[in-house]
Amino acid sequence: MLFNHTASELLDLCRRTLDLAKAAGATAAEADFSESIGQSVSVRLGEIEQIEFQQDKSLDITVYVGKRKGRAGTADFSEQALRDTVRAAADIARHTAEDGCAGLADPELMAQHIGDPDLYHEWDLDTEAAVGFAKQCEQAALNEDERIENSEGAAVQTGHYQYVYGNTHGFAAHRQGTHHSISCSVVAADENGMQRDYWYDSACRHPDMDSPETIGQTAARRTLRRLGSRSIPTGSYPVLFDTTVSGGLIGHLVGALSGGALYRQSSFLIDSIGKKVLPDFLNLREEPHIPRSFRSSYFDAEGVATAPRFVIQNGIVEGYFLSSYSARKLGMQTTGNAGGAHNLYLNHTHETQSDLLKEMGTGLLVTELMGQGANTITGDYSRGAAGFWVENGVIAYPVHEITVAGRLQDMYRDIVGVADDALRRSSNKIGSILIAGMTVAGS
Repeated sequence: MLFNHTASELLDLCRRTLDLAKAAGATAAEADFSESIGQSVSVRLGEIEQIEFQQDKSLDITVYVGKRKGRAGTADFSEQALRDTVRAAADIARHTAEDGCAGLADPELMAQHIGDPDLYHEWDLDTEAAVGFAKQCEQAALNEDERIENSEGAAVQTGHYQYVYGNTHGFAAHRQGTHHSISCSVVAADENGMQRDYWYDSACRHPDMDSPETIGQTAARRTLRRLGSRSIPTGSYPVLFDTTVSGGLIGHLVGALSGGALYRQSSFLIDSIGKKVLPDFLNLREEPHIPRSFRSSYFDAEGVATAPRFVIQNGIVEGYFLSSYSARKLGMQTTGNAGGAHNLYLNHTHETQSDLLKEMGTGLLVTELMGQGANTITGDYSRGAAGFWVENGVIAYPVHEITVAGRLQDMYRDIVGVADDALRRSSNKIGSILIAGMTVAGS
């Protein structure tokens, strides 16, 4: 066993902490315990650059005294530390203002069936082997082409975690998972200058990842194709967001449909239930129970049962992303999203990105985005970008030093198609997305 505590021991600690909270005068309480352990190694130009080992544990206890709330945490799981932490949370609760929306999620919403999403797969990887994989990955990139003249390094990471959540409704549950990754970043140069790019793969089960050599070769090829990048004239063009960046577009949509933004009136999608935000041929589903997908869980951060659902169906918003608190603020019911969205699936309309390139004809393929220029209060969108200019459905040359801009409201409505090329490593299955037109600022 990698962890210091078994699942049974963590569950017992959780129940003990909740008993202490009730003894301290709490009318309700919730607690979560977590442990994580992992290692990370990185190499550069064949030499070890860094070796890190990480081991953490934490307890967070939230105490409710009526509608007053207090929270405290510790990394010490001893009996005295549990008592002190509970007492601190209870003292905070007694001195805070009442909040009519504070409290546990309703007891009838607690998950009754805790399935196994198959997220935990140990990788018995010693440091020497991890360094060897990183060196193989980097060397494969350097060997790909003589124009690969430098490396920003390769890294191998492996992590294991376990988590217990419980509350005074009598709910207590355990989940555990692993996260393994291999990455590489290199620099290529020719008479036109230098370019860099990278590639990585990740999975909860290490055999599901590409080999270190394949990852290194992919990093090199992605870097080489950027050589000779130039700018393009400013104008309005169709824009195709590659699958490596299209998830961010849907991420902005999720942010605008999330409870915190909605009840604070800081979203461009306020009161959007029943309203059309995407073309009628698109559906966005949440699938919380997909095996071996990082965001899978049968209960959320409040113990609420998760379930598959349409968030958007036929382009129309059917639901938000709500915790019990944000739901109460909005006069609604939690959607089981305390802790965030689970696995999201956007249906595809085209089989491949090549099909979308042909559909686009002439325009911009975006493969990298820079900056944080998305405002989910107003919908304004403006980000630095790099990618490729496309003519007659075929990539013509690489481009950089450009900005793509628009309004998210218009961008979503102007989606022309989605490819079936979502990344295997991603919890959110979002393929390349073609938008009919955006402002592109170049030379």
